[in-house]
Amino acid sequence: MYTTEELLADPEIELVINLTIPALHAKIMLDALQAGKHVYVEKPLGVTREEGKAVLDLAEAKGLRVGCAPETFLGSGIQTALKLIQDGRIGTPIAATAFMMSRGHEHWHPDPEFYYAAGGGPMFDMGPYYLTALVQLLGPIRSISGMTGAALTERTITSEKKHGQKIRVDVPTHVAGLMEFYNGAIGTLITSFDAFGGSTLPNIEIYGTEGTILVPDPNGFGGSVKYRLTGESDWTEEPLLPGYHENTRGIGPADMAYAIRSGRPHRASGELAYHVLEAMWGFHDASDEGERYEMASSCDVPAPLPLDLQKYTLD
Repeated sequence: MYTTEELLADPEIELVINLTIPALHAKIMLDALQAGKHVYVEKPLGVTREEGKAVLDLAEAKGLRVGCAPETFLGSGIQTALKLIQDGRIGTPIAATAFMMSRGHEHWHPDPEFYYAAGGGPMFDMGPYYLTALVQLLGPIRSISGMTGAALTERTITSEKKHGQKIRVDVPTHVAGLMEFYNGAIGTLITSFDAFGGSTLPNIEIYGTEGTILVPDPNGFGGSVKYRLTGESDWTEEPLLPGYHENTRGIGPADMAYAIRSGRPHRASGELAYHVLEAMWGFHDASDEGERYEMASSCDVPAPLPLDLQKYTLD
């Protein structure tokens, strides 16, 4: 087994996958880039916008690539919803809603402390899945409004390993926000660790001038995609596109490796991840400052996977 230092010193390693906790994401990425390695990181890109910007700036200076989870938007679920939108099935998209409602992680996770520290909370934990999917479906975000809060200042771990220990809550645990997309659509996103009794809200819905699409859980690759057009009384389930509907974690760095070899852009890009990182902070800033946050970044919308994709390929 390599130490981090040994891994970075090995000249045969071209791409480093960074699965550390959020507080270490930027440091490990910067070290990898300094060592001449491309790097793919677990979400989020960094704890702060400054960390994310430093990583992208160094990658550009070194002529290297940065990729970042989540890659679940490459799954058949989101890709099928994307094709429905691109085909005009629901007309022009005008709005979206997205909900991630849970009671938090202290009742099941063996080490839940970091979910309530800087870089944690429901927005930074699960927001990347929802925001990345929304950017894939609707394009980049222009501006954000938001309100944040926390139901508790302290939580008690009830999972077995640390049962009874207390966690101080240092981050908002309920984040509600609005997004204005560059295409004119308006989105609503709520992420929460304060839904102690559960929730029946949908994952993502996209509303168009001619109908609505029900988008599956963006934390998965498959799921059910349904739509209903104006005047219809029943939902129609759309067959999933060929591709990746099973749990395919790792498809993001695989796509990045394909892209490095072929010279094309990779889909789960650092620029996309930075746009998502800025948006997550935008919700918090808008709440803290009581005014709309104007996004400074944008990004290219990731190219959809080819429709005739053969299994275990990406081009």
